[in-house]
Amino acid sequence: MLDGCPWHSSRFLLRFFHFSPTLFFAVQVRVQAWKEVSGKDIKFVNLDIAKEYDLLVQLIKEEKPDSIVHFAEQRAAPYSMKTSKTKRYTVDNNVGGSNNLCCAVIDSEVDAHIVHLGTMGVYGYGTSGGEIPEGYIDVILPGGREANILHPAYPGSVYHATKCLDALLWQFYQKNDQLRITDLHQGIVWGTNTPQTVRDERLINRFDYDGDYGTVLNRFLMQGAMGVPLTVYGTGGQTRAFIHITDTARCIEIAINNPPKAGERVEIFNQVAETRRVRDVAKLVADQTGVEMNLLPNPRQEAAENELDVSNKKFCSLGLDPITLDEALFNEVTEVVQKYKHRCDPTKILPASFWNKKRAEECASLDPSSVKVKV
Repeated sequence: MLDGCPWHSSRFLLRFFHFSPTLFFAVQVRVQAWKEVSGKDIKFVNLDIAKEYDLLVQLIKEEKPDSIVHFAEQRAAPYSMKTSKTKRYTVDNNVGGSNNLCCAVIDSEVDAHIVHLGTMGVYGYGTSGGEIPEGYIDVILPGGREANILHPAYPGSVYHATKCLDALLWQFYQKNDQLRITDLHQGIVWGTNTPQTVRDERLINRFDYDGDYGTVLNRFLMQGAMGVPLTVYGTGGQTRAFIHITDTARCIEIAINNPPKAGERVEIFNQVAETRRVRDVAKLVADQTGVEMNLLPNPRQEAAENELDVSNKKFCSLGLDPITLDEALFNEVTEVVQKYKHRCDPTKILPASFWNKKRAEECASLDPSSVKVKV
């Protein structure tokens, strides 16, 4: 498991702390806690795969893994758009790390299956003219020739652009070196605990709620618990794909257990449970918490409204029974958010990263100090 600056997934190290109200323990504590509750050991090695290539090759040679789960990337679209420095870092870290991993698998001469956490954002939103297929799309080429090609990329941030570049690297190394690779195009993750992490509070996952690292539903959940009006960007007409953290872990397990065979093209799964319009998600939270929705200027350069129809047939055919917002949302609000809301800083709620100068100007009136918690 390569884990640098990943999503919220269970049992593994997260090195960036930012603004999570949950008590996130040091990796050594988490590893020990897991051993106590499960009787199983997790080995931890601290290295930067984007910079410490020789150590990465050595590690793969020593461990000889059957699969390598690649989460070691800067994970936030807003952070990637914050400054020129964060844009350059995101590209250098994410693309460089992915390329290093492919090279290391080749140089180590270990036939490891790479499972990469990608994003639904590689497709863009509503650009396919219908249901977004899983990775590959049927097209008619000049002369009436039919073909099935990698879905065209349409990134909405530097972060998403790095995932598109990753996808091209996977295609090249599969074709050139017959690497076995699975790319998981994941929707927006929500929730905090999995059946594993709930066994001990020392294993609890992050719950980012700030404008840079908090995913939209987690932000809404925390804002609702704090009595703060929900920060809906623009009209709230953006339709996005969602998945609960438990299903994220389950999908990774399914992908590991169903690797492509040698010589087969890159396997691509749409790792999503459902699609919802942002304002509809906000209404779900508002109805359960009694807070209002507040339409803010949008810090992102994106369409005000879009449709999104996504295929997730592959995972469902392999046994995924996805958790939906209606089923589990109330538990998330009452059990986790209420417990940790006292640790939240309301000044971190409003957006702090803007896609371009025009967006920054439109958001200039937003005042972080104006956000007040309902006592």
